[in-house]
Order: sequence, then C-alpha cells, then structure tokens
Amino acid sequence: MIDYIRCSLRSLGRKKLRTLLTIVSIAIGVASVVLISSIGNIGRQTINQELSSLGLDGITIGKARKDAVSPLRGEELAAIRDSKGVLKATGLNFSYTDLYMRSLVAQGVVFGIDEDTDSFISLEPLYGRTIGRWDLRAAARVCVVDQNVATAFYKRENIVGKTICLSLGGVKENFTVVGVVRSGGNILQGLMSSYIPSFVYIPGSTMQQITGQTDYDQVAVKLEPGRSAQQTGEQIVRSLEARSHIKNGYRAQNIAQQKDTLNNLLEIVTLILSLIAGVSLVVAGLGIMTVMLVSVNERTHEIGIKKAIGARRPIILLEFLVEAFTITLLGSIIGAALGIGMVTAGCALLQVETTISLPLVFCCILFSVLVGVIFGVYPASIAAKLRPVDALRSI
Repeated sequence: MIDYIRCSLRSLGRKKLRTLLTIVSIAIGVASVVLISSIGNIGRQTINQELSSLGLDGITIGKARKDAVSPLRGEELAAIRDSKGVLKATGLNFSYTDLYMRSLVAQGVVFGIDEDTDSFISLEPLYGRTIGRWDLRAAARVCVVDQNVATAFYKRENIVGKTICLSLGGVKENFTVVGVVRSGGNILQGLMSSYIPSFVYIPGSTMQQITGQTDYDQVAVKLEPGRSAQQTGEQIVRSLEARSHIKNGYRAQNIAQQKDTLNNLLEIVTLILSLIAGVSLVVAGLGIMTVMLVSVNERTHEIGIKKAIGARRPIILLEFLVEAFTITLLGSIIGAALGIGMVTAGCALLQVETTISLPLVFCCILFSVLVGVIFGVYPASIAAKLRPVDALRSI
C-alpha cells in the first residue's frame, strides 16, 4: 500500500498546478460544510444561553385572561413553591414603559424583582450592585439598568449614581441607579431589536407600592431536573384553582417548549444550509473525475507498459483509486483545518464560546473522501480495461 501511495504522490506531482486547484476545490467544499454547520450549532447554543439568561427555560404561571380575578399573591406563590417538582419560584411584576434621562426618552421594560430573581434572570453586575433584601424591605427608589440603557443615554456603561425617571401606573418616579448589569438579551437585541427592549430592574415591593398592585403579573417557575414541564404546570394550575375555587382561572405557559421549537427550527435551517454547502463536494467530485480522466489519457502509454510487464487489472485499478483517495484526503484535511480556523477566529471576534463538533468534522472528511473515491472509480476502471497493445500504440 505504501508503494501505491508513493506512486500516486509522484503522479500527482507531475501536474502540480492541476493537483493544487483540485485540492483547493475540495478544501473549499469541506470548509463550507464545516463552517456553516458550526455556525448553526454555535448560533443555536448562543441563543439558548441568551434565552436562559432571560429566564426562558422553565414555565410561567399567570392568569388565564387579563380580566380574570384569579389572585396571584404571596399565598399562591408559597403554594407554588411547595408544589411537587418545583425547584424555585418567584413572583414577577413588569411594565412596558418610557424611560427618561437627560431630557431623552427610550422604551423599556421595568421588572419588579425579589432576591430569588437571580435564579431566573441572569443579572451579571458590571458596575455597582444588584437589588438587595434591604431595598425590598424599605421599598427603596433604587434600580439596576442593563448596559443598553446606559449606553443609550450616556454613551458609556458606568452610570452608577445617576437618576432615571420611570413612569409606573401613570405616576412618574425618580430612581437612583445603583448598578449596571450585562444585557441578558444582548445578542437577541441585536437580532430582534424591535421585540426585546432595554431592561430596568427595581425592587418588587417598590413597584407594588407605586402601582398599588397587590398581586403578581406572573410567577416564574424553575423545575427540578427530569420533571415534565407540561405535567407540573397542569398540576400547579389544578392546585391554584382548587385553592381559589375559580375554574379556568390560571394557565401555565411552557416557555421551555417554545425554546425547543426554536431549536428544531434552527436545526432544520442548519441542515438545509449544510446540504446546500455539501453540493460543492459533489461538484468537487466531478472535478476529480475530470482530472482523473485527463490523467488516464496522458498516461495511456505508461499503463500499456505496466500491463506488458505483468500488471493486472486490479493493480491498475487500485493505483488510480489510491490517487483519487490521496488527493481527496489532502483536500479534506486542509478544508477541515481551514473551516475550524475560520470558526475559531469568528468566535474570538464576536466573543462567543467556540463550539466545534469533531464528529461532524470527521463525517465531512469521510464523506468527501467517499465522494472522491466514488468519482474516481470510473476513470480507474477505464485505465484498468485498457488493452496493452492499444495502450502501447498511444505515444
């Protein structure tokens, strides 16, 4: 086998430019598949992380209708926390409102949070601090803003100590910024800026005091590992309806299922794009067939000499197949390395976690080599079937 490989390398070296162009075509095809598939996987993983940081990885309990009289107070929150399969639960109040700073106005969402909210919404402080228990007890007029709010009003991130005016329940109140957190939906805001505004977090007690609201808009629930979101949600709803004696008063929203639906959609898109990129491998295979046919035509006299001194059909066939295998393998390895390098560089530039599926890379290399060998069979069979007399006549 070593002799076959040595012979194939020598044959490929005779036409260096042609061999190089063939290798480049294969490398581009493999790099395209690796790059597109990796982008799909990284995009899906990044969006999942962003959704999880926004608390969109569990279920939420809310009123069945906006005009429903179903209560969601502290008693109901405690009952939900005691429900089977619930790891943590927290009450949320939120309001879409206008934010006022420096005579500027921006739209945002104000969340009333408590000390357990960190388990649902990622509040990674960049400057200052987050909401503490003392803020909740005192119903303090303090707030935490995300970095998008800071840059929108001040063109910088550190605005701790500044004052922001919020309109809540028709009442405008001034709040002191005590912290700036990393935007949990930073990437999502870039992709869907029309749907996900900037966020401001204030103590839940403060929000209820200003708005006069005594219950929660929603209760966010984090489930124990392995628990069914649908079954647990239905169980919580039945329990709340039994407590309040209100039929069809509550509903459980499985946000994790919506995230799974988005994942399935992204997987389909990634698969389609990968298949489109895989067409380039087939085109590269046609290029290999063309190169091999030209090589057979150029080496007809050589094949005749080999057959005249005793070379049999399987030997000639194997020689050309090894040549197709070698050129395809070289192109596949170079293409895979190029694709991995591009993915790594892109992730470093965008400051996202690099995720490369090695099984996917190996599958791309294997598929490319298989295509190359398959398209090399026809030229190799032509070379093996040449009659020595006819081949020797070709000079």
